[in-house]
Amino acid sequence: MPTYMLIMRATEAALAASKEQDFEAIINAMGAYNESMMEAGVMVGGDGLSDPSEGFVVDFSTPDKVVTDGPYGEVHELFNGFWLISVADRDEAIEWARRCPMGPGTKLEVRRVTDESDFADFADNEFIQKEAGWREELERTHEG
Repeated sequence: MPTYMLIMRATEAALAASKEQDFEAIINAMGAYNESMMEAGVMVGGDGLSDPSEGFVVDFSTPDKVVTDGPYGEVHELFNGFWLISVADRDEAIEWARRCPMGPGTKLEVRRVTDESDFADFADNEFIQKEAGWREELERTHEG
């Protein structure tokens, strides 16, 4: 079953507008959305992100890999959080994305998470072969 990432994006104006809303109402709406995905058995994971001013950006445009503090500068939409859902297909991912209780000025970008089938042409690559073992190791590490 494919996994999709629902990426919350918002403009700075939308973020400012959300700070004027009843925060408990936002928590309740998002909680109900999360609960519906849990009850349907499609939610794999997800988290919100802190204020963009706490973040930093690593720019790979130069050999020195410049790190800058704060929001993303020239980007007009901010990445606020994400969900991972495992659903039958793209249409079901769209259906769950449409149910998300987000407000004006916000968007959800939905992207399929790649899996081993996306790298079938490179099946003999050392790191592709290690990938399955790493996934199992990560699952064990986070279970205990």
